[in-house]
Amino acid sequence: MAITGGCLCGNVRYEIAAEAPITARQCWCRVCQYFSGGGGTVNAVFNKDAIRVTGETRVFTSIADSGAVMRRSFCPTCGTPLFSEAEPRPHLIIVRAGSLDDPNIGKPGAVIWAKSAPQWACFDPALPQSSDGQPPAR
Repeated sequence: MAITGGCLCGNVRYEIAAEAPITARQCWCRVCQYFSGGGGTVNAVFNKDAIRVTGETRVFTSIADSGAVMRRSFCPTCGTPLFSEAEPRPHLIIVRAGSLDDPNIGKPGAVIWAKSAPQWACFDPALPQSSDGQPPAR
């Protein structure tokens, strides 16, 4: 079974040869708040070699709150955020859950950078939380 997704306008599509993500997390770092337009992001993590992308993407490279160099891919036509790649984890690709055809696949199992969330932020208090960052690279 493949996991599929793409951008809002349909110019970018992807297929992931996996049954499920390795992990999925909600991130409240300030950089993700910019990328989401105000909230946190929800991200599903997969092995990079399992994804096949069709269509043109553009990349914005920046430094994450963790200090890692991040390559963030998006559709140049509609602007949909699609993927992130972290230099410390070159074997992984981070997929924005909103771009999945079935966003339920990206249900978060943890919250990271919780202390950076605004006071009005809502997240499931039953989820494990990391206030100052994220788990170490594996």
